[in-house]
Amino acid sequence: MAITRDLFIDGKDVPATDGRTTDDINPYTGGLHATVAAAGPTDVERAVDAAHRAFPDWAATRPSVRRAIFLKAADVFESRAEEAVALMAGEVGGAAPWARFNVGLAADMLREAAAAVTQPLGEVLTTDTDGQVSFAVREPAGVVAAFAPWNAPLILGVRSVAVPMAVGNTAVLKPSEDAPISSGLFIAEVFRDAGLPSGVLNVITNAREDAPAVAEALIGDERVRRVNFTGSTNVGRIIGTAAARHIKPAVLELGGKNSLLVLEDADVDYAVEAAAFGAFHNAGQVCMSTDRILVHRSVAEEFTKKLSDKVASLPHGDPTDPRTVVGPLINQHAARHVADLVTDAVLEGARIRTGGDAPDGVTYTATVLDHVTPEMRIFREEIFGPAVLVIAVDSDDEAVTLANDTEYGLSAGVITENAGHGLAVARRLRTGIVHVGNQTIDDEAQAPFGGVKSTGYGRFGGRWGVEAFTDTRWVTIAGRHGHFPF
Repeated sequence: MAITRDLFIDGKDVPATDGRTTDDINPYTGGLHATVAAAGPTDVERAVDAAHRAFPDWAATRPSVRRAIFLKAADVFESRAEEAVALMAGEVGGAAPWARFNVGLAADMLREAAAAVTQPLGEVLTTDTDGQVSFAVREPAGVVAAFAPWNAPLILGVRSVAVPMAVGNTAVLKPSEDAPISSGLFIAEVFRDAGLPSGVLNVITNAREDAPAVAEALIGDERVRRVNFTGSTNVGRIIGTAAARHIKPAVLELGGKNSLLVLEDADVDYAVEAAAFGAFHNAGQVCMSTDRILVHRSVAEEFTKKLSDKVASLPHGDPTDPRTVVGPLINQHAARHVADLVTDAVLEGARIRTGGDAPDGVTYTATVLDHVTPEMRIFREEIFGPAVLVIAVDSDDEAVTLANDTEYGLSAGVITENAGHGLAVARRLRTGIVHVGNQTIDDEAQAPFGGVKSTGYGRFGGRWGVEAFTDTRWVTIAGRHGHFPF
């Protein structure tokens, strides 16, 4: 029986004002997973009203109280782990290992947010004024508009609101139309169970065709003071433009075209294991997924054969089967996109080493290609699916040049047995994240997360997230009466 869910506004489950609903489809079966309320601009206003009313009291809530709520939310999240795993399988086709990783990291993010509650939020400044004390103080900004994607719904839904709320803001969360429950409503339920006061977190779900109007209403409301968006670069440009038009700071975490550099001295067997994980975790539907593997020519053929053999053995299919490694893509359009990129590359001279079959609905066989050149679409476009390119290079310089030859700049990895050499190469890569001795996917709640170039701007995580969602005020206290010139 399909799930039904309303909007979450002011601590209550409420239908859309006009009673409209929209379908949430299971990508693997094609059946109805849930029916959720379809918000419009009027519902956005209701949600912002609630967040705006809740802001003064929440911002003034004692740090120890806020911290306790976030710590309890982390425990509640973990206690509902199996429910979350089943939800991700049914809503976004997430295989169990990926879903459990989502649960674990989301809980870590909640505990890190609890720690952020008591981070120092100011400093004493020097001053030229005799007898004066000068401070820089960070204060919550107000209502935060948060947009969360479908691909890592628990992680990215939590990340979009946790630190913003921990430092005293309130939030209106608009989850992806492909994951309205797991990247939105489920998170609201967890916070409600943890004792979060009404109005601090509000969730609005919507029909796909209403997304532009809902986003514009949310960003355009003058009471919204911060915007964060995680998703595609194309939509991110729209969100960023809207935020700029309304003079509102934004954090944008967008697409990636991430390279793994396998240097001449790499342990080939280790590099194969790392590359397979980086390229095919969550069927390649991670912003940090390894799209391009740049391998020194002296080990390229050994590496490519071993990688192809490993990838060919990965279990595909049903996300509810605990043995599945490569699950379905989010929809048939996504599967066709990957297939089209592979087909075009083969027509232009690329070679399939494994996979490359025609898509079967929302599934696509994990694929490894070589003989890829920079002129091919697949070299430049984000794949966001289970395919990876292996490109032989003759030097570190060539590897760095190819890795930087992209509009994106999120993550990179450098596999080498010489950490000093790896660090020297890593410092030449134009990415927001780089891992020496590892592949491109990694995430820790306390670390700065974000990219450069068309991957966006701003950072989630740690003190960088605190800075992104607070305003800096200069405050002085005069120790004696001043003297004025007139």
